[in-house]
Amino acid sequence: MKKSKVILNIGLILLCVISNTNMGTAQNKQAKPRVIIMSDFPPVDVIPGGLGYGPSEKRSDPDDVQSMIRFLLYSNDFDVEGLIATSGTKAYIARKQNILDILNLYDQVDENLRKHDQRYPTADYLRSITWQGRDGTYGKNGMKNLGKNMDTEASNAIIRIVDKPDDRPVFVCVWGGSYEVAQAIWKVKNTRTPAELERFLSKLRIYLIGKQDNTAQWLLDNFPKLFVICSENNFKGMIWNAAGSDTTLANLTWIDEHIRKGHGPLGAVYPKSGWDPKSLGQKEGDSPSFLYLVSAVNGLNNPENPSEPSWGGQFVRPDSTKNHWFDDPAGPKTVYRWRSQVQADFALRATWMLP
Repeated sequence: MKKSKVILNIGLILLCVISNTNMGTAQNKQAKPRVIIMSDFPPVDVIPGGLGYGPSEKRSDPDDVQSMIRFLLYSNDFDVEGLIATSGTKAYIARKQNILDILNLYDQVDENLRKHDQRYPTADYLRSITWQGRDGTYGKNGMKNLGKNMDTEASNAIIRIVDKPDDRPVFVCVWGGSYEVAQAIWKVKNTRTPAELERFLSKLRIYLIGKQDNTAQWLLDNFPKLFVICSENNFKGMIWNAAGSDTTLANLTWIDEHIRKGHGPLGAVYPKSGWDPKSLGQKEGDSPSFLYLVSAVNGLNNPENPSEPSWGGQFVRPDSTKNHWFDDPAGPKTVYRWRSQVQADFALRATWMLP
């Protein structure tokens, strides 16, 4: 038996143990979380930006494609309420068509996935909740586009989602810039009463992968009660060659065997690398934002308490007067410590894409 197969089998055993063991304060599996994904999503045929060539609209960070493939394999565990295309790539554009293109590939495997779990959403449903963000907000330009008459299809959708008569919080996973959710909050702040704003903010849970535009700092500076996780270091534990991690569970050899080859059309487009084409393997820097919820669904952690260990990392709250959480000093280890379980589950779900 191949070494990777042995590791996979061991990982599956460990996964079963984790799924039935209370590691934090969570006593039972959590209800399905309501989730919005905000991604600076490139074309499926993205050219790694590190190559230094190609049309600007295709030169970007392929790891969003990597993360989206994993996310779609976990969409049965969530009430997915929005897929938002935010500004990214070297052209600083937002194109929801890029997300729709990968949903076309999901459409070719979702019936197979539903043979294992009927809760997998249809591709048509996911298309119906895919929203367009604003161009030109990536980097430090976000604040220039924040304010009156700056609403987008995406920011208005966020408001409608949070306003639904559903008491469950809405988790917003921010893979790129946070402009769209910031604009939604700006509009509510400036068009509703303070009490209505407080109610709106109380339903939001934001997980930032870094501060990829300066609306992130605006949120932190102006809304102390807003639940925000800001991961600027922990997320690096997803990268295949993170220092101290088991690289054999996320390098290109592993990805080829368990995801890219022989697992259908969706697995086949999983990019070989992230930004740097010389570093072949998993990057997925954005995946901890939703893996934080996957482990919660399986009873590992309470998503309302980021200080607990989770597949998406562990966090500290340096100021007890604010509901803002930042990287635990252990950094990337808080993510890669779960790699055997995380990858075993990913590999298992990838087999579900097949007839």
